[in-house]
Amino acid sequence: MRRATAGLAAVALLAACAALQPPEVEHANTYVLEAMPAAGAPRPKGDLVVEVSAPRARPGFDTPQMAYTQRANALEYFARNRWADTPARMLAPLLAQALDHSGGFRAVVQAPSLAAANLRLETELVRLQQDFGARPSRVRLTLRVQLIDTDARRVLASAEFDETEVAPSDDPYGGVIAANRALGRLLERLAKFCAETPAPR
Repeated sequence: MRRATAGLAAVALLAACAALQPPEVEHANTYVLEAMPAAGAPRPKGDLVVEVSAPRARPGFDTPQMAYTQRANALEYFARNRWADTPARMLAPLLAQALDHSGGFRAVVQAPSLAAANLRLETELVRLQQDFGARPSRVRLTLRVQLIDTDARRVLASAEFDETEVAPSDDPYGGVIAANRALGRLLERLAKFCAETPAPR
């Protein structure tokens, strides 16, 4: 009887210890967008100040979750891989840096800012997704932009930039590498577009 009682006590003690242990946390990989455009030919310094508004995102992409597709019109998300922030928020400083490095403006500021700006850049992330519908997989990045004359409150120019990059590996990290490569080219095109848009009269 004593042995049985001691055995039951040991089982109860083990169960209590197991209950006190912290739950296992699933490890998640976190990634960032940090691309910069390639250095282009130097431009004459402009006399305009441009303000970069906080980018917006289409439904399905306003989340830190990393999106992928396997078939048309079906958006899915990786379970253990995510962005450090929403892609739209990570884009804001990169857009400002790209315009600043283009040399086409007197100054570039991020909204909200107390500085008086002649132009405002508004952007919308249309898509950022890794497509596994074909192999190797590829990342598609699409950004819609508008350059606005703040004094006249009118759109000077608008465009949609679309970049596709083959992933070096068919996994989330391969998609991150492809996304940053695509973003570097897109930022270069966007900076050129803004710098070459005729100044407001």
